[in-house]
Amino acid sequence: MTDTRSRHGRASLALSFFVQGVTFALLVTRIPAIQDRYGISDALLPVFLAAVPILAGAGSVLTEKLVVRVRPGRVLRWAQPVVLLALLGVGAGDAVWQLAFALAAFGLSVGALDASMNMLGVSLQRAYGRSIMLGFHAAYSLGGIVGASLAWVGAHGGLPLLVSYLPVVVVLLPAAFIGSRWYADARSGADAGGNGGGESRGDGAADGRPVAGGPFVFRLLLPLCLVMAFAYVGDSTVSNWSAKYLRDVLGGSEELATVPYNAYMVTTLLGRAVGDLGVRRFGAVAVVRCGTVLAAGGFGVVAVAPGAWVGMLGFTLLGFGLCVIVPQTFAAAGRLFPGASDAAVARLNVFNYVGFLIGSPLVGALGDAWSYRGAMLVPMVMVLVTLVYARSFGADPARYGGGHERPRTVDVG
Repeated sequence: MTDTRSRHGRASLALSFFVQGVTFALLVTRIPAIQDRYGISDALLPVFLAAVPILAGAGSVLTEKLVVRVRPGRVLRWAQPVVLLALLGVGAGDAVWQLAFALAAFGLSVGALDASMNMLGVSLQRAYGRSIMLGFHAAYSLGGIVGASLAWVGAHGGLPLLVSYLPVVVVLLPAAFIGSRWYADARSGADAGGNGGGESRGDGAADGRPVAGGPFVFRLLLPLCLVMAFAYVGDSTVSNWSAKYLRDVLGGSEELATVPYNAYMVTTLLGRAVGDLGVRRFGAVAVVRCGTVLAAGGFGVVAVAPGAWVGMLGFTLLGFGLCVIVPQTFAAAGRLFPGASDAAVARLNVFNYVGFLIGSPLVGALGDAWSYRGAMLVPMVMVLVTLVYARSFGADPARYGGGHERPRTVDVG
């Protein structure tokens, strides 16, 4: 791959991450408005929220099969427009079955989108010989900020969902489709063949080393899988419930209810911008522990907040804490299985859907049966489990050029 092609591929993929950040934020920050538009009860809402990650998991599995024959860039090129059109469908319908159809399309296409984006990101990162995945996810965070801000404008102006969504789709859909012309797959011929990552998925490598498919390896990966799932329980709590919590529990307006997710995305972006420096200086274990304490403290503040503004402070702390856990979990999996990092990361990635699947209905069910304030303590406890498994992120400091990693080591996530 030429340097020019790599740069074009990197820019176009960053645009795709950005567009997805905008799209997802526009959906989750308007959940109260969607609930009101379709007359969905609080008891039924968790069912709709849980359907999206379930179908996304199915879409991701189908994509893994599909990329055996079709390049990830082609999958991404067509999945992203479907996601945008599904968002438009959410705003255009007026019956519950129409919402269900739109969310089903959204979930399946998001699974394909997420899988193909990260496949391309990992292959480009390998071609660059240094970490660039954080930049892609920072673009997603930036998109989330833009999307949440646009949602605030729509709520502030009392705009119908369709009126809020239509201009965004009209601008982003052609931009993403045109940008897809420069998607670049840097995998070698051998890598492009069987599994989309070019690494063994069996029980052992050719030299006898275990890889991520074997029972022994899964036991090694299991602590990181738990950390990933619990981190996404926390993330899904913010994305799916922050707007409703601020409005219904803390007494904020619908306009103000769009702000916590925006603040969360801003702190996520800032945390990712400086997180690598912290890892190089203090090591992954210390950074993950610090992030875990911050995230747990954020949930505690949200649970006891006397009003909307204190609640927003809690969601802000959550962004600073959670943003470092997930990328470092992927990086730890890559270090744990240096000869089969793609396979390890692919299996680890499944647990983000597990976390989303658990988080949304769990908080909703506890909120209905107990209280939404009490429900916020459950993801707090789950996130704190990361402290137990912090050593899984590496006993030695993960410093670039410090002996543990080479100066230009590819760092997944």
